[in-house]
Amino acid sequence: MNFGDYSGYDALGLAELVAKGEVSAEELLETALARMEEVNPKINAVTQTFAERARQATNIPAHGPFGGVPFLLKDLGAQLHGTITSQGSRVFKGAIANEDNAIVSAYRSAGLNIFGKTNTPEFGLTAVTEPELFGPTRNPWDPTRTCGGSSGGAAAAVAAGIVPAAHASDGGGSIRTPASCCGLFGMKPSRGRVSFAPQGEGWGGASVAHAITRSVRDSAALLDAVCQPRPGDPYFLAPPERPFLEEVTREPGKLRIAFTPGGLMTPEIDPECVSAVYEAAAVCESLGHELEQINVHADFQGMSQAAGMVIAASIAALLDAEAERRSSAIGEDEVEPLTMAMYKRGKAVTGSEYVRAIQHLHAFTRTMASLFQSYDVLLLSTLGRPPIPIGWLTEDPRRYTERLFAFMPNTQAFNNTGQPAMSVPLYWTSDGLPIGAQFVAKMGQEALLYRLAGQLEQARPWFDRRPTL
Repeated sequence: MNFGDYSGYDALGLAELVAKGEVSAEELLETALARMEEVNPKINAVTQTFAERARQATNIPAHGPFGGVPFLLKDLGAQLHGTITSQGSRVFKGAIANEDNAIVSAYRSAGLNIFGKTNTPEFGLTAVTEPELFGPTRNPWDPTRTCGGSSGGAAAAVAAGIVPAAHASDGGGSIRTPASCCGLFGMKPSRGRVSFAPQGEGWGGASVAHAITRSVRDSAALLDAVCQPRPGDPYFLAPPERPFLEEVTREPGKLRIAFTPGGLMTPEIDPECVSAVYEAAAVCESLGHELEQINVHADFQGMSQAAGMVIAASIAALLDAEAERRSSAIGEDEVEPLTMAMYKRGKAVTGSEYVRAIQHLHAFTRTMASLFQSYDVLLLSTLGRPPIPIGWLTEDPRRYTERLFAFMPNTQAFNNTGQPAMSVPLYWTSDGLPIGAQFVAKMGQEALLYRLAGQLEQARPWFDRRPTL
């Protein structure tokens, strides 16, 4: 199979070809590997490969909805037996998994053929993918710019055509940010939709795992494959009324959509991002939905400060546990300066402060929930700026926080409320850079978002819009 044919299908489409006997799983894998060898030196999306292991898997008859489809795991939050999950850090560069975790087991049961892992910032801590361990991942639309983070390697690999879909995770915008930067679809599911077994919660329940995809239906089918709860999960949602894949082709009905052209953490965003919101609102209105421009009132600064305390304490716990396991302290030279600063901050957090931070986030969640008593969906820009230059975020440590929230002012809130949110590629700048529109729904309402996403995909198709590299 040549790349031109391969790139014309989404993951479900490729699986259908395998099921019909029109192409073999081995051919799909070799095409993916060839594409990776061609483009990865330019973008640095894939940091680990296990091609021979994947080739051996093609000898097993294809099964499941994604039977024989090549797939990549993010190097964070995905444990594949016998492979390293480094979390983008020198501390864990040799950490080999003894077993698959729940999401990887579900992926394999769905028939996906995993052949590598994608780049991520150290511990997923920032909105760009530029770890010291592996170096920066570059945006296929413009290699001088970021692909976003922390699932930047996943998004770059999908945008570059190595795979049609890839595993990702989101603790503050880490699916939606790279989806926006790379012109892809990115759904952050509700808290409790995808199991983290055998691990516990991530970042006080803010983190959730799923995927970045080119098509909406791939995202829906992948979520169907992994949304089974496991015994002992700290969060639990009732199973969906019907498969999410079926929702993609169902009419969403007339939705009440509130939209805001500004930022939640910053008062103003880039004019191109403002234009993207108005364009998305116009598309939704043309589809028969009821649109109303609003101002969103909540304590976003307090939310971010509380979340920062929870994240810092989580990093301290992670590194202290590793230090205890190996009986030696984590050295300053083993982690990046940002991580060490977070570690020291987390070490200073008291038990009382942690509980109060969680309580603050719960109060924030109730405030935001009141908005969705009046509206079905909130529309706003995924990001505050188009993809930023490589190195811009971290070049001046004194301005890091200011620049971080100038770039991603609108995503972290919905990790802390637990609501589902998606970035949809409906707009490109005059320079040809993608900008995502973010849609947020009530807790547990992924089905509604998939219905809307399917409608938007039909109205403004993006599947064949891809970078030239």
